[in-house]
Amino acid sequence: MNRYPLWKYILMAIVLVVGLVYALPNLYGEAPAVQISSAHPGHDQPDQALLRRGEALMAKSGIHPDQAVIDGPTLNYSFSSTEVQLRAREILAHALNSNPEQPRYVVAVNLLSRSPAWLSALHAHPMYLGLDLRGGVHFLLQVDMQAALHKKLDSIAGELRASMRDKDVRYSELKRVGDTVVMAFHDPEMYRAALPLVRANAGDALIDEQAGSGTITLRLSPRTIEQTESYAIKQNITTLHNRINELGVAEPVIQQQGKDRVVVELPGIQDTARAKDILGRTASLEVRLVDDSPAALSALAGSGPTPEGDQKLYDRDGHPLMVRRDVLLTGQNLTDAQPGFDPQTNEPAVFLTLDSRGSRIFADVTRANVGKRIAMVLIDRHQAQVVTAPVVRSEIDGGRVQISGSMTVPEATDVALLLRAGALAAPMQIIEERTIGPSLGRQNILQGFHSVTWGFLAIVAFMCVYYLLFGAVSSIALAINLLLLIALLSMLQATLTLPGIAAMALALGMAIDSNVLINERIREELRNGAGAQAAIATGYARAWTTILDSNVTTLIAGLALLVFGSGAVRGFAVVHVLGILTSMFSAVFFSRGLVNLWYGKRRRLQSVSIGQVWKPAAALPPAAKQPEKQPEKQPAKPGRKG
Repeated sequence: MNRYPLWKYILMAIVLVVGLVYALPNLYGEAPAVQISSAHPGHDQPDQALLRRGEALMAKSGIHPDQAVIDGPTLNYSFSSTEVQLRAREILAHALNSNPEQPRYVVAVNLLSRSPAWLSALHAHPMYLGLDLRGGVHFLLQVDMQAALHKKLDSIAGELRASMRDKDVRYSELKRVGDTVVMAFHDPEMYRAALPLVRANAGDALIDEQAGSGTITLRLSPRTIEQTESYAIKQNITTLHNRINELGVAEPVIQQQGKDRVVVELPGIQDTARAKDILGRTASLEVRLVDDSPAALSALAGSGPTPEGDQKLYDRDGHPLMVRRDVLLTGQNLTDAQPGFDPQTNEPAVFLTLDSRGSRIFADVTRANVGKRIAMVLIDRHQAQVVTAPVVRSEIDGGRVQISGSMTVPEATDVALLLRAGALAAPMQIIEERTIGPSLGRQNILQGFHSVTWGFLAIVAFMCVYYLLFGAVSSIALAINLLLLIALLSMLQATLTLPGIAAMALALGMAIDSNVLINERIREELRNGAGAQAAIATGYARAWTTILDSNVTTLIAGLALLVFGSGAVRGFAVVHVLGILTSMFSAVFFSRGLVNLWYGKRRRLQSVSIGQVWKPAAALPPAAKQPEKQPEKQPAKPGRKG
């Protein structure tokens, strides 16, 4: 009746061991560290020579790292305190980057786990701690609104060029000048023919027509300026979300501050160097035509001026190219970008998938420019570079495009990530970078730890006094519940915040509530006269439905918080939902297993240690009631008759 089969005890042991292994890394803590990575992925990768050079630089100032290790593309030095960490960072940053404007290495502070190697080999890592517990990185980014407005004007200029070309309207000049787009005509007839085309393509832009001089000037209206700036900040926030999600950062904080600034907080991040590099980059893709005319070649040779409408760019090998300024296609028409290898040369490449509009435009461009070169221009870190400039052999349709050319695997991966996440609507510059130390977080962790510990001890004391042995079993199940909850948070690499600690304390209270229901149900069966073994079996069976109903309704509320909440609410919901699941498992399965292990083999079990079972006289069964004694009649004594 109250015996578990062997496989259930084996399952209990496996779950307990796995939970212990994955919860264990949280006891070792983290060490302050300095992380060095290449500012140009694929080049200047950290190696043993750089490791020894860094140790020598720090040794001159009397700094000796506790550990130095190369982990993939990063070099990490760990230290005993944050003061030594910050000093080491300043020394390394100044020594390794002689030109701060063009750094070779990204030097950032970080926190590394002190877990032993055997735990790391099992992929057992500590849970992430939020910015309020662990600290993290705080960025303040400035959005270049002027660049966003110029991009809008360039777009209008490009549409006007295409419209004029389609209608065969000739102009002498069409370019952006400052905050305006200026068109000039020598022929009055061409000027008159251009007016309806300008009005049709200008939208609500302000048009200044000067028939006498044959010029048309366009400037953005205040409404368009406001809409463009609003779109730029929203698009940049969306793009940052996509990029940070690609980095795998849990629960980042990305929000607008003021009119043109964005705050980014990355709690619990393990790779701050790469995060800074990715956030600060403004990679976008443009498709342009290469100008191979005699005038362009003469300008490249240095014997002539740059032709009107051309721009001198360089490819990855440093060779100059004259590229038309007109943008035929942009990265906004991308639906996907994945790294891979060129099937012919086996070199790293990026494979692009265009949407329907982009596919149609690219097919038209390649069909009209067979025999000419088309440049794939990647704009990254405010610099335009020609990734590849192949000759068009035939029309390319289907929306599949490949870009390659002297790229390394890390470069192809990063370029694909940036293009896939979306281009920034306007460039951004990191104007403030602040690493939040864990000093305040350490106090929050200590207070949260004390609240959970004292709450746990108070519950254990009450249960052991009130329910005796069954209370001790409930306390063991409660400890296992806490262990499994921490292990799950660590396995999922969830971010624990102060609201998460509050949810953990709440999970303890809800978990013990299930054991109270079970114990009281067993007491009720004993009061009704059931045998000890039958009372245990019936108590667990009948309490399970009540436990399930109450936990499912609470789980629904937790899932609602998880789906619709954000920030601190979402952090609370994650721990809350996981705590409900672990409490149902430990309160019923584990506690029943322990009770069965203790009482299950006793055939003639007379009583159980579950505290005082009150049996009022009115509730006693008939067999237990004693018959009332009747007063005995005394025999009449013989006496005399009167």
